[in-house]
Amino acid sequence: MINKAIIILILLTITLGFDYPEGSAILEKVDQNMSSKNRVIESSMTINGKRNSRTIASKSISEGTKKSFTEYLSPASEKGTKMLKLEGKLWIYSPSTDRIIQISGNMLRQSVMGSDLSYEDMMDDRKLADIYSSKVAGEEKTGDRNTFIIELTAKVEDVAYYRQKMWIDQERYVPLKAELYARSGQLLKRVEFKDIQRIQSRWFPATILYKDVLKDGNGTEFKMTTIKFDQKIPDYIFTKAALKQ
Repeated sequence: MINKAIIILILLTITLGFDYPEGSAILEKVDQNMSSKNRVIESSMTINGKRNSRTIASKSISEGTKKSFTEYLSPASEKGTKMLKLEGKLWIYSPSTDRIIQISGNMLRQSVMGSDLSYEDMMDDRKLADIYSSKVAGEEKTGDRNTFIIELTAKVEDVAYYRQKMWIDQERYVPLKAELYARSGQLLKRVEFKDIQRIQSRWFPATILYKDVLKDGNGTEFKMTTIKFDQKIPDYIFTKAALKQ
């Protein structure tokens, strides 16, 4: 007969989640999938409003966490608009006015072209482990995948979301969904990661759905049509001069 104390110990281990990996270990594996030396992405962003939707195509090039360049390709009304991020600063070039303006301060919280993404969302490419502490809160079935539920709390000041709750695929270590919260505890956004693909030895979501819960509409679908990691990128791309080229 099994000793009653052993049974109790087993039950406590299951209940308290002693068999879960450390939150930091999970985040490290997620960052290995989601972060890269550089990447080139062609994508479409479909903004689903209450009455209609519109799609904007773009090409984005990023290097590390501090440099990125985006050019909008269509529709005609947005074609030629470009954005440049350098060392935490953001500039936008508008072909209709032939002007370059800098987005800073509270303006970074504004919506990008009416979408559910803010400029802050697009600018912050830092590794999760660098800006959040983490703990495993449990596990759950998400669709047909087993996931760890991890709770993230900001350990730096310059972060758009003080707390996040993420559901991480237990086998592929890629997020499947997330909830983003303000310091007050108010839920700000929900995110779903879909079409998980194996790309150059990493798992990566080809489609991301964003929903700003404080905003009307049916969310924004960000769909990546081509994704290339660790490419050779010329230095001139990450200059203000490139905005008018």
